[in-house]
Amino acid sequence: MNTTAFSFFVGIIALTLLITYFAAKKNKSTSEFYVAGGNITGWQNGLAIAGDYMSAASFLGIAGAIALNGFSGFFYSIGYLVAYLVVLLIVAEPLRNLGKYTMADMIAARFNTKAIRSAAALNTLAISTFYMIAQLVGAGVIIKLLLGFDYSTSVIIIGILMTIYVVAGGMLATTWVQIVKAVLLMGGTITLSLMVLAHFNFSPVELFNQVAAKIGDKAVTPPAPTTFKAGLDSISLNLALVLGTAGLPHILIRFLSVPDARTARKSIVIATWVIGLFYLMTPILGYGAAYFVGTDAIKKANAAGNLAAPQLAAYLGGDIFLAFISAVAFATILAVVAGLVISAASAFAHDFYSNVLRKGQATEAEQMKAARWASVGIAVFSILLALGARDFNVSYLVALAFCVAASANLPVIVLTIFWKRFNTTGAVTAMLSGLISSVGLILLSPNVMSPADAIFPLKSPAIISIPLGFIAAYLGTVLSSTAAKAEEDNHTKIFVQANTGIKQLS
Repeated sequence: MNTTAFSFFVGIIALTLLITYFAAKKNKSTSEFYVAGGNITGWQNGLAIAGDYMSAASFLGIAGAIALNGFSGFFYSIGYLVAYLVVLLIVAEPLRNLGKYTMADMIAARFNTKAIRSAAALNTLAISTFYMIAQLVGAGVIIKLLLGFDYSTSVIIIGILMTIYVVAGGMLATTWVQIVKAVLLMGGTITLSLMVLAHFNFSPVELFNQVAAKIGDKAVTPPAPTTFKAGLDSISLNLALVLGTAGLPHILIRFLSVPDARTARKSIVIATWVIGLFYLMTPILGYGAAYFVGTDAIKKANAAGNLAAPQLAAYLGGDIFLAFISAVAFATILAVVAGLVISAASAFAHDFYSNVLRKGQATEAEQMKAARWASVGIAVFSILLALGARDFNVSYLVALAFCVAASANLPVIVLTIFWKRFNTTGAVTAMLSGLISSVGLILLSPNVMSPADAIFPLKSPAIISIPLGFIAAYLGTVLSSTAAKAEEDNHTKIFVQANTGIKQLS
């Protein structure tokens, strides 16, 4: 066991548990549990969003993808960053003005039915589970590398910790864990990037030239698709990345933890700058790992390349820096999984249990109890799935979550705000069609089946499932027999509220 690494890990765990202890003292109501009472400031929320978004996929997966696949791995960085423009321009302000605790609250501001709540909760649980598997896979390989625990034990450890954070500390603890993680991750990434560039006169161009000379031009040149199918897969992947963020429940819920829409916009701007700087450094990490560590050594440590960044840290900074970077990756995973658990637990307790099963009659104590039990159940389920996914690249696993989010949530969010004729039937149809088509095509794709036996040829189904979500919304609306007059009238009220925050027309 690496004793230095163990010390760093213990320090990270102690710090986050201390945060949770103090947060637990304030975690007395459903509002405090779900959204920290709406009292998070703009800069705090901006850093927390960045901490939530810069996941194991970003730090471990993208660096590994670039190291092993060259520039094509950078597509993930581009897609993740551009996605925040969609969030800023379309989603952030309306969600804050219409929502209360969850994404479903926004939709229910116009269509308040059990079917809407149930479908939205189902989507949140599915997306959060996909995303959480990726984080747990990353945690498993990191802890195995440094502490010598086997993969299964490592996944169970992280699962127990994330459950403690959410059950005890709620959104306030989750927010501060994410802030600490964002600061540590940016510090570690900047330091590691500077250590790489110091060998190339602090010139990224010289780094790329040296990598091309050592490995080949293909490593730094954007590859042209070799087949029509490969081209479609590339387009489909980028559609999922760019559009998926606007439908991710654990990101959307962050806009409900601030006091007003202006603060929500401010937090997005801060998050975009932090995230943009981080993703600009991922090629330096990926190419640095390919140059110094070598692709064969990266593959030997982990076939998917998930350990490229820690291996680079070990090469340039020795065991101490390896321990620090790995502890940062560990903190990254802790923060993201805590956000995922609380978004999924909120969806179950608030949307399904309180508003569907209990018809809005559940007491605060009952909701808190349901949310905490849901947190435990979601954690256990995700751990079981992660145990069978150890050889997947974590960045690709997250891309699949983005695909489901873009297909199942984005159409109904956009149309709820902007289409007057949109009705309950269309909303439910859109959410279920997007969810079923995206998950179904993933199960029939080469991700799950062998390439020779795969029924659906593309690895990313977004190019099919996202349009299906919008088409289902349209057909469900125009073909339904629902008397939509009241819902059309309600659109005017929620459109004003979404854009101004004014709840009643004068």
